[in-house]
Amino acid sequence: MSDDTDARGLRKFGRRTMLRGAALSAATPLLPGTLPTAAAAPAVRRAAPAAGGATFRWLGAAGWRIDVSGRTVLFDPYVTRFPTGLFTGAFDRATRLCTDEAAVRERVGRPELVLVSHSHWDHLADVPYIAASTGARVVGTETTYHLLVALGVDPAQISVVKGGEVLDFDGIVVEVVASLHSRNKQRAYFAPGRLAGPPPARPETIGDLPEGDTLAFQVTAGDGGPSAFLMGASDFGERAARGLRPDLAMVAVPTSASTHRYVPRLLAALGDPDVVVPVHWDDFERPLDLPPRTDPSADLDAFAAQVRRESPATRVVVPDYRTLYGADMRPVS
Repeated sequence: MSDDTDARGLRKFGRRTMLRGAALSAATPLLPGTLPTAAAAPAVRRAAPAAGGATFRWLGAAGWRIDVSGRTVLFDPYVTRFPTGLFTGAFDRATRLCTDEAAVRERVGRPELVLVSHSHWDHLADVPYIAASTGARVVGTETTYHLLVALGVDPAQISVVKGGEVLDFDGIVVEVVASLHSRNKQRAYFAPGRLAGPPPARPETIGDLPEGDTLAFQVTAGDGGPSAFLMGASDFGERAARGLRPDLAMVAVPTSASTHRYVPRLLAALGDPDVVVPVHWDDFERPLDLPPRTDPSADLDAFAAQVRRESPATRVVVPDYRTLYGADMRPVS
């Protein structure tokens, strides 16, 4: 281990200690059913984020908008939320892709960076419009690249990654983590496959968007953090995630038990994050101006209880679409 690695570890330990203190201090539940703070060692209070510090807004499903010092980063921004029948028992893979441009403009601002975990419609469908209308750089897999180019995005705006890259975007550091897509009860998932070249035709339906490999991202917003681990699906590569030690972990809630010991293995790999934020548990075909409604196949309460059992010092924050959160995932007035 190098001296630089030792120094980086000490800086990280100090920042995590500060945020851990904030995570353990008393807080009013954010939503009915939000879990209370677990009993733990005496808290060390962290000062409130300074003006210009990082803020987080949940965009539903796996999506996030992160703002830091006037700069905006998006992760898996899916705002249009058009109906496919997924939550009514009438799923139609021939559902046509569409974008509600006004709704997207209202929610995403002027991003300079869009991170895409994988290419399913509930992660990618609004990205072509966002990229074309804002000029934002998109970071994703080779499959994401080929699909976006086919959908009219300038290839020069897209950065293809595989996992293992640590990219510095003028002070916003993005660590790319090779990851995995979640599995249903049959240990399968929708539209597997990847593209090594352009699709045969312009994608028109949700069935035209294969998964194309899955990534996670760890985003560190400036020198003071926080670091946020962002998942687009409820599985992960244990070895790839080990040692990341994020302050915040936006963790996808599984809809089956197909992944062996998902929560214990993930929390251990990430080093018991200060805050875990469950994501991808909502009915993502309801408009974002309505309160979140739980996907019937996702047991949110059981997931949160398991996090508390495995990591008692970790605070669980159940997010809401309408709430802006600060760097420690407490509401910002």
